[in-house]
Amino acid sequence: MINYNPKSWWGLIFKFHKSDTFRRLLPAMMTVALFTALVAYIDRDLLPNQLKGTGLVHSLLGFVISLLLVFRTNTAYERWWEGRRQWGALVNTSRNLALKLNAFLREDHRSRSIIAKHIGAYATVLNEHLRDIKPQQGRPMDGHGPNLIANSLFKEIDRLHRTGDLTGVHYLNLNSELTLLTDICGACERIKKTPIPYSYSLFIKKFIFVYIITMPFCFVHEFGYWTVLFSTFVFFVLASLELIAEEIENPFGDDANDLPTDELAKTIGGNVNEILLGKRAAVSSNVPKHAAPRARASVMPEH
Repeated sequence: MINYNPKSWWGLIFKFHKSDTFRRLLPAMMTVALFTALVAYIDRDLLPNQLKGTGLVHSLLGFVISLLLVFRTNTAYERWWEGRRQWGALVNTSRNLALKLNAFLREDHRSRSIIAKHIGAYATVLNEHLRDIKPQQGRPMDGHGPNLIANSLFKEIDRLHRTGDLTGVHYLNLNSELTLLTDICGACERIKKTPIPYSYSLFIKKFIFVYIITMPFCFVHEFGYWTVLFSTFVFFVLASLELIAEEIENPFGDDANDLPTDELAKTIGGNVNEILLGKRAAVSSNVPKHAAPRARASVMPEH
């Protein structure tokens, strides 16, 4: 995710980055410009006054396509915001779980470090799970990574209850946070695995294509070669909105406009270590980077 100052108008207008739609659309924009220039040449030089058209119908179609794109971008943004809400809930749930356990367990209890590693690992594993990051070559992929971490965490809490380190009241107070971990994972998976319907996305792209291709025939007789600039700019605006919607509808990737899940996972790990262990340890010390889910889940010894 890109951090920026929204009040810096001139700095944003003249700033280009790797995800800027202008660079991605440049080949298609050049194609549209050449096609429009060809239509203008035919109308002006080869077949003068033969490509007369009306812009009224095209203007009405422009209103329709603007409504479709507004709905498209709003739907994509809702998915992006829902993902941010779920990761915000994960931050709060992890902190609450750590705070409760910090109050319930004595300061020198050996399970503090085990639980801190598991809570920090859950955020990191969920982040990689949502990005479909594969384990290193030679490491086995065994099961659902977040579930493995949650299962080990449940077992550790249950063991503490059975040994008397946690009372029945403590156990019940922890249940809501433990359950929320899986609920948050399921909500994020729902966002990731339920994209915008294929037919709807395909229809918008076809509509934009037809709209842009027919535009020169409607306006070239009146505006001449200026239609090249006009058509290319309209294509840039419409196609950019579609590209932005495609990027943010899955907010868990590593694109420039996706959620800062890496930073959020590190924040969770640091907060949990600070609460339970009295120090801010790096998340990488909890979970080996690119390790398989089974390897991460095994940080808790068997009892």
